[in-house]
Amino acid sequence: MRIRAVLFDVDGVLLDSAAAHRQVWGTWSRLHGLDEDQVWELTFGRRPQDTVRDAAPHLDPLQEQAVLDSLLHELGLSCPPIVGADGLLRRIPADGWALVTSGDRSSVHRRFASAGLPLPTVQVYADDVAAGKPAADCYLLASRLISADPRECMVVEDSPAGVAAGSAAGCTVIGVTTTHKAAQLAHADVCVANLHVAAEELARLGFVLLGSDGRN
Repeated sequence: MRIRAVLFDVDGVLLDSAAAHRQVWGTWSRLHGLDEDQVWELTFGRRPQDTVRDAAPHLDPLQEQAVLDSLLHELGLSCPPIVGADGLLRRIPADGWALVTSGDRSSVHRRFASAGLPLPTVQVYADDVAAGKPAADCYLLASRLISADPRECMVVEDSPAGVAAGSAAGCTVIGVTTTHKAAQLAHADVCVANLHVAAEELARLGFVLLGSDGRN
């Protein structure tokens, strides 16, 4: 099938947030006497509450998510756009893309505004689904909201959990090697080094991108 919609993860795909999140999770880990490296490995592509459940099952996941959100805000950490993100998003028709993230709506909106990135009509967040990545729920919901068959959707992900979610939903998956090596994203249909190459893959698969001026 021809690709009709592009479903983007946020962290590591559109926002360069690894350094900020590493600092937040490191601070949180030290507060609870947890191993920072072990906790960090549990975070990629997953909802914060799911990471908390695995890292510290004795803590309340939702309460700790609020702590993590406060830390991100208090530390004033920036999450600049990934190179090529703004140019690619502005070349996709407004009804042709969606956000599918394990983050929450308010922090994503705040960070997108700071980064100067546009927001699509369809946005799927952690609390919108019963099961987070690597479950398929988020991508199945996004494809339904954007009125496309999952087989007509291209998922752009940077984490093994995200790639697994997109594949489980039946979407074509591009793995971007911003946070993981290609070998770690082996279940993606194709791996690319950056969003410029991702745009080339979209065009190759029949997705019509607008010109750099936002016109056909």
